[in-house]
Amino acid sequence: MSELQGRLIVKNETKEYGSNGFTKREFVIETETQYPQKILIELIKDKCVLLDSLNIGDSISVSYNINGREWINPEGKVVYFNSIVGWRIEKTELQDTPLEQTTDVKTEDNQDLPF
Repeated sequence: MSELQGRLIVKNETKEYGSNGFTKREFVIETETQYPQKILIELIKDKCVLLDSLNIGDSISVSYNINGREWINPEGKVVYFNSIVGWRIEKTELQDTPLEQTTDVKTEDNQDLPF
């Protein structure tokens, strides 16, 4: 099981594809790490409702699977695609943790440093 944490920044509507009733809903979370990433995640079928009670700006944790597939384009070239498919979303409280801890060092303490 893999999990991502971040803030919900995009929440799209559920879309239906084809006549068989296949549904998909996409959303984006932004991680709150040293180098924030905006990650597109999709929900499929009955999981589309998981976003209904969430609002833009909510802190969430998303359990997901990575799916891969092969497709042969009209020119006969094989192309590979990956998708991140969410299957559980929990509202969380992100903790503000400092990226670096700094301490005050007195200059006389630096006398024993080798550089």
